[in-house]
Amino acid sequence: MNGNVEVVVVGGGYGGVTAANSLARHEDVSVTLVNPRPNFVERIRLHQLVTGSDDAVEGFGEVLGGNVRLVVDTATRIDAAERRVSLAGGGTVSYDYLVYAVGSGASDPGVPGAAEFAHSVSDLEGAERLRSALAATPASAPVTVVGAGPTGLETAVELAEQGRRVTLVCGDVIGPSLHARGRRPVARRLTKLGVTVLEGPRARVTEVTRDGVQLDDGRDLPSAVTIWTAGFRVPDLAARSGLRTDTEGRLLTDVTLTSVDDVRIVAAGDAAVMTGRPFRMSCQAAVQLGPAAAATILRRIAGKTPAPVRMWFAGQCLSLGRNEGVTQFSYLNDRVNALHISGRPGAGVKEIACQFTLNKLVSGARKASSRASHGDSTDRPESSQSEHRTTPSSTRRAA
Repeated sequence: MNGNVEVVVVGGGYGGVTAANSLARHEDVSVTLVNPRPNFVERIRLHQLVTGSDDAVEGFGEVLGGNVRLVVDTATRIDAAERRVSLAGGGTVSYDYLVYAVGSGASDPGVPGAAEFAHSVSDLEGAERLRSALAATPASAPVTVVGAGPTGLETAVELAEQGRRVTLVCGDVIGPSLHARGRRPVARRLTKLGVTVLEGPRARVTEVTRDGVQLDDGRDLPSAVTIWTAGFRVPDLAARSGLRTDTEGRLLTDVTLTSVDDVRIVAAGDAAVMTGRPFRMSCQAAVQLGPAAAATILRRIAGKTPAPVRMWFAGQCLSLGRNEGVTQFSYLNDRVNALHISGRPGAGVKEIACQFTLNKLVSGARKASSRASHGDSTDRPESSQSEHRTTPSSTRRAA
């Protein structure tokens, strides 16, 4: 590598952090990470934040290499021609290469009243608002969870385990991403906790009000707190920046994760899709895509042709409260099979997966920081007002 190369990573989720740490391990590469929050959010624990069994937050000082410059701000536009990112705070950050890792959040349901009256668990702020709403609501009041994917199932069970009166509106089927055999222990757990499960083609919400939901079959369900977990959306940063996206707004890339519009923009995580090779939006994908995006950039810097990215999946882990869970195994292509683990062992596997993922980030941060401690990094500019180092890691509550 000749000269110093500036890489800007937009987004500090699983994909962005693993990309930043992978890049920061190499001399002559300076890495800046732009993120709207001063802390890393463990998204796979947000359902625990809602009920208070975990805070779902780690300081970036724990998971991000000490030689990565952190800018706490929101990217508003990418100027690919000028290689510059505009920030909501008024500043800009220039780059030689950019990692697009802005992640995903709650989708717009397109259902009357949902935007006004339904809560989400897809981001930190939404989960915190939901926790406050639940704290202000009597434990005996009805709660409705819309959507029976992993987030909906985990949230419904966490609340029911605390004694909440929960109705789960599934749509067609419980756990559509699970194998039929993997759904059985989920159904048993919901029944044991007294969760009312509504399934079938007409078990769909058509309207949300302040104190209830209406279903496609005409039923009106009382609901003091309604939680919408069905579907994801991605930020529109790529579209606003004139970069090509799919119909869902995800940045279009080739098989090396490179934007189809600009070889200096490489993607990682939920907010992008490889043309002709869609993958499941998940933490499991993001922790593979972050290092892969870094590898693409490093090969380009070295004047080499990037290699196509290969994705491997092991399955899905669901916590069903604090003491039970289901681990659904899959083939490497992410097609689920009949093999699963349930009960306490399933909960143990889920917790191991969460801890392993966090430990992987911490390990990556240490490797990146060790490069700096051995004098490989160049002098770094002083932080501006929009740039901050984070406080120490937040205290984890027992899960």
